[in-house]
Amino acid sequence: MNQVPDRLGRSMIILLAAASALGPVAMQIMLPAIPIVRERFEISTGTAQLTLSLSMFSIALATLIYGPLADSYGRRPVMLAGIGVTVLGSVLCMMAGSIEWLIAGRIVQAAGGAVGLVLARAIVRDVYDARDSASIIATLAMVMVVMPMLSPLVGGELLVRFDWHSIFYLVAAMSLLMMLAMYRLLPETLRHPQPFSGIGSMLRGFATLLKSRVFTAYVLNSAFISVVFFTFISAAPEVMISVLHRPPNEYGYYFIMIPAAFMGGSYTARAMSTRMGISRMIMSGSVLGLMGIALALVLQISGIKHPLSLFVPVAIATFGNGLSLPNAQAGALNEFPDMAGSASGLTGFLQMALSALAAQLVALLFNGTVYPMLLLMLASALLSVGAFMLVRNR
Repeated sequence: MNQVPDRLGRSMIILLAAASALGPVAMQIMLPAIPIVRERFEISTGTAQLTLSLSMFSIALATLIYGPLADSYGRRPVMLAGIGVTVLGSVLCMMAGSIEWLIAGRIVQAAGGAVGLVLARAIVRDVYDARDSASIIATLAMVMVVMPMLSPLVGGELLVRFDWHSIFYLVAAMSLLMMLAMYRLLPETLRHPQPFSGIGSMLRGFATLLKSRVFTAYVLNSAFISVVFFTFISAAPEVMISVLHRPPNEYGYYFIMIPAAFMGGSYTARAMSTRMGISRMIMSGSVLGLMGIALALVLQISGIKHPLSLFVPVAIATFGNGLSLPNAQAGALNEFPDMAGSASGLTGFLQMALSALAAQLVALLFNGTVYPMLLLMLASALLSVGAFMLVRNR
């Protein structure tokens, strides 16, 4: 049996938070470079967009694998291996001489970066009990959302000063430094390794998790909350330009409200989760999220077309997401402490897979109005509340 520490130091929590954001940061830092890559390789916009969409699906699939591997072989070796894969993928991107190699490098890079999404939460759950883990996971969730939101700004600055290859130099350097820090600081926190018997056993483990009505409800709550969030960030730039007729540079200023609201919600969750409990925090956040989106829809129907009539209600909803998301994730892990890696992996897969599908769906449904985006967000918010009610009424 491993000697698991009683608590994690502040530096370790910060490092885990950074690891949880590595995959999304690597995925989104390239957003400003997609038009440049399209011109460089003389390809269509749809082909260039594969550097983003396939990264999202790569993260979703990778999260399924890391959990069972970490439950069998330990958190530390799997974390180090995953970050190493991120370094490899970044090097492939740096050396890419064709769009095919660039896409392949992006897939490898994203698959490696997904390791932090899964194992950071599992490591926290290994060390802390149910109530304390929700508070710390709130910090991880806050960093996981805020850092990727700021990464396109960093990517844009690199493009102005250098070229698109510089983005991958930065990701490779960040990943290498993180791997070295993990090698030095990360303890092994897995108490009871579970034998790994192949893909069939892994799928049976996922089936065991999904047979739990409580686990499934927590996971669906967190997944549909993520769908709300990714639907907005996927469609909002087009809405600002095509529907609200605002110049592109205004989007960044209004968008600051969204990560700020999520940070506020996550900080509140961290401060209050241990006192209010997971269930009350999830219900409060989910209902607040639903109310914020409903308010945005009402304002649009009323004919108020100013960007604030969209961003302020969505910021309210995002604050609610910050309250509920870390608690829903913690609740899912608490149902199967001995399978925390698999539980975290399945949770991450559903979040990323459903969010990727929603991002494509909202683009297909776009009709020159704000309603497809808001209606999809409203439906997802309703589903997040309904999923949690399954737990309340179990």
